[in-house]
Formats: sequence, structure tokens, C-alpha cells
Amino acid sequence: MLNSLKQQLKRILQRLQRKRAADKLKQQANHISAEQLQHDLQQLGVQQGDTLFLHSSLKSLGYVVGGPATVIKVLQQLVGEQGNILLPAYYLPGGTIEATCQLTDYQFDPRIHGTHMGRLPETFLQLPGVKRSLHPTHSVAVWGAQADYLTNGHHQAPSVFGEGSPWQRFTALPQAKVLGLGISMGPVTFYHLLEDQLGEAFPLNVWHQEYRLPCIDQDNNIWQVPVKSYKPDLTQQRIDHPSRADLREFFRQSLQQAGLLQQAQVGDSQSWLLPATGFLTHLQWLAERGITVYTPEAELAQKAANSP
Repeated sequence: MLNSLKQQLKRILQRLQRKRAADKLKQQANHISAEQLQHDLQQLGVQQGDTLFLHSSLKSLGYVVGGPATVIKVLQQLVGEQGNILLPAYYLPGGTIEATCQLTDYQFDPRIHGTHMGRLPETFLQLPGVKRSLHPTHSVAVWGAQADYLTNGHHQAPSVFGEGSPWQRFTALPQAKVLGLGISMGPVTFYHLLEDQLGEAFPLNVWHQEYRLPCIDQDNNIWQVPVKSYKPDLTQQRIDHPSRADLREFFRQSLQQAGLLQQAQVGDSQSWLLPATGFLTHLQWLAERGITVYTPEAELAQKAANSP
């Protein structure tokens, strides 16, 4: 009872904080219309038939008239009925993968658990036609022609990003692209696909411990799903850590020089688009030279200087 009350109070406080932040943004930021978003996204390279895996910072776009629903609607119109939109719907009640795995009373239920990924994914989950994969930490939400294919069986995959996961299936689709709206090259889950694909051939062992977390499906079946946590020391030097601006800039430049990275202003933010297969191939090319999203700064400078 006490925990339930605390959760309700926490949600109320979050809603109040978001409303204040939205009111402030409305007063101070540029107002971005659906028409401007559509134009900017087309300039970036979003096309009919695309399958987009979206990572975003809604507030970075400016004050979008109509909020997150406008962003989603514009993307749906651009990719069309044959396209797909994927958003991270991760749920981490412990705050981190490790802390979530250590919870003793946690059982993921997509009927009651939302996402900790922000307003855009929260809104996306509520829309008709959106499917969600069953996974205790890295659930993925999908709208589009291949929504069932992309989400089914995630809980039966051997690992979060492995064979049969939304990432593996996404990458195999034609016109699969990773879209970053208002974010840097840091918080991009797609990087981790290579770790599961290469396994022991990945340049370093990033895993700390493997757990089994329970999930409950729509038929009330309970599944024990494998989840690996990352070594804490590696997360402190990973590309998404605030201190690793050097690594984020290196990857941005490397992908740009390879002719893969498309960049454009979307709303008020610098945004980017990458073809999924080219992105993955380039990550493997870098890994073969010992450069990963975990490479320390001094080591990165040395290896980058020796790379063609």
C-alpha cells in the first residue's frame, strides 16, 4: 500500500514538473509547426517506405505545436503505410540495468508498465496500432507494416539485441534507418547490436553478470528472460557518458567521412540519419581496428591516428 502511494505521488509530481517545463518552453522557445517538421525531416532524408528507429529529445526541437503527437503523426505520414517507426520503450524501475536485475519483486507486465524514455515514447505507446515487444528492460514499441514481425518473440531471443530481437530484425529490413532527433551520437542503443552479433569476437568483454527476469504476456504466461548487465567501470567511459564528448565527436566524424551520416536542422535542433546496415558495417570496421564505444580517450587518440 505504501509503495503504491509513493508511486502515485511520484507520477503526480512528474506531471507537474513536465507541465511547468512545457509552459516555460512554450514561452521561450521557437514554435515549430507540423509543416516545418515535415519539411525539415524530408531535407534530412526521411522517405516513404522507411523503417525508422527513433531516438529523440523532444524539448531540443523547440516548442512543437501539438506536442509529441505532432512529431509522431508527421513521421507516420512521411514513411507511409509501408513504412515502420520504432521507439525505445525501455522500462527500468531500478534506474539502471544492474539495479533493475537485482529487484526481488519485479515482473514486467506491458499492460501496466509504461516507459522511462520520455514524453515521445510515452505518447507513442498509447496510439492505436502500436505494438510492443515483451522484454523486462529493453522493450521496443513499433507502428507500421511490420510491427508484429518486429516485436514478436523478443522475450525468446537469446539476448537483448541478439537473433530474433527487434534490432536484428530491424537491420535486415530494406530502408532501415536510425534517426536521431535533437540528440548527439551518444545515447544510441543500436551500438550494442554489434556486441551481441560478434560475441566473443568483440574487442572486449563488456558484460558484468547475466540474470533472468520474469515477464508476463497477454495470456498470463510467465517467461524468464535473459538480461546481461554491463561492467560498471565500462559504463563510466562509454560514448553516452557526459565526459565522453571526444568519443561522440570521433564517431560523428568517422561516420560522416564514410559517407553514411546525413545531418540537418530539424526544428531548433541538429539531427541526423544513418542507414542501419551501413552503420552496423562501419561499427564492425572500427571494432576490427580496436575502436569501440568504450575506447578510453588516450587509446582512442592513438588508434585513430593509426587507422586509415
